[in-house]
Amino acid sequence: MKIKRLLFIAIAVMLMGTTASASGFKFGIKAGANFNSLHFSEEGLKNDFKDSDNRTGYNLGVMCEFTVPVIGIGVDASVMYVHRPTLETQDGSQKFKRDYLEIPVNLKYKLGLPAVSHIISPYIFTGPSFAFKMSKSEIENLINDKKCDIAWNLGLGVELVKHVQIGASYGWGITKIVNKIAKEGEPAGTGRNNCWTVTAAYLF
Repeated sequence: MKIKRLLFIAIAVMLMGTTASASGFKFGIKAGANFNSLHFSEEGLKNDFKDSDNRTGYNLGVMCEFTVPVIGIGVDASVMYVHRPTLETQDGSQKFKRDYLEIPVNLKYKLGLPAVSHIISPYIFTGPSFAFKMSKSEIENLINDKKCDIAWNLGLGVELVKHVQIGASYGWGITKIVNKIAKEGEPAGTGRNNCWTVTAAYLF
């Protein structure tokens, strides 16, 4: 059912793109990898899990973009299925799945290069992302999860032949995504997700 919902959203975005007549509007497909690090507020909480730094996940979905002609300033938005690495306790007895429906919205600026802008156009972008948890899981008597993860992204990329975009960004977690279930005599703890993301998109 989750995949069906994602496909429905993808089709809806594409249909909007085919009916849009505004100059500078594009839509397409997007996929990539994410490299996640969980940052805990309390060291003991980090020690409860196997290594949670720089672990690889993946993302795929659809995106649309509107750029104001000539000046190169625009916005883009995506709807992405994001799989982040599963958290696992040190003894391997419990796992915490982390699958999200993520919606990043960015302000983007394309640097027009004289004579070659139709072949290659570097760009920079920044903006928030809103990730809604799709998987239902928690680690009993240890942590519980939050349903929404908000981050702020900053990145750069390059557009090739007006259709292919390759970009990389870093996202700083703003909200806490896990809470430690406090026990008597132990401090509470929280965790935030920071993430490198590398994507490739094809825009029609």
